[in-house]
Amino acid sequence: MNAAHKYHYSYSEYLSALEGSEVKLEYADGVIYAMAGGTPAHGALGAAATGILRQLLSGHCTVFSSDVKIRSDAQNRSVFPDGSVVCGSFQRSPSDAQAVTNPKLVVEVTSKSTEEYDRGSKLALYQSLQSVRAVLLVSHREPRVTLVLRSGETWTTAEFRSGDTVAIDDPRVQFTVDELYGDITLDPA
Repeated sequence: MNAAHKYHYSYSEYLSALEGSEVKLEYADGVIYAMAGGTPAHGALGAAATGILRQLLSGHCTVFSSDVKIRSDAQNRSVFPDGSVVCGSFQRSPSDAQAVTNPKLVVEVTSKSTEEYDRGSKLALYQSLQSVRAVLLVSHREPRVTLVLRSGETWTTAEFRSGDTVAIDDPRVQFTVDELYGDITLDPA
């Protein structure tokens, strides 16, 4: 057998594997990827981000933790962001009743092993979803938030650091970088 041989899994095989898995699995058009467990800092940043969003959007939108899958049926991909927001009723994938297809805002906390993926193909996936208006990329290295924002059919990117305020119009969210990072001790670089 060729060591470079890749197996192609159907989506139903992925769902079966996910059901029996102790780790999160993401799916990209036939390929299943195991996601490494996060560090304490990664978990704290994800919880802080979803906590802030829940506080700011309570009564207006639903904030989901990293346990909720986002699905693009058009790209045949399913991923687990560190947080997501749906305003109004959430839509489920016809191929996966446990996957949401219409997030408005997505949060990814980077890590040493996922930063390139989070800022690359995973970000591109979120940008392909018509419902997504903003993506927050929260750095694991330093107090820094990258906001990727949809404006019509184009995307803009802005960086925010300690002392800065992140503001999004849709959904209406405003918080400081210092509020997000609080007293969290970041992982060594």
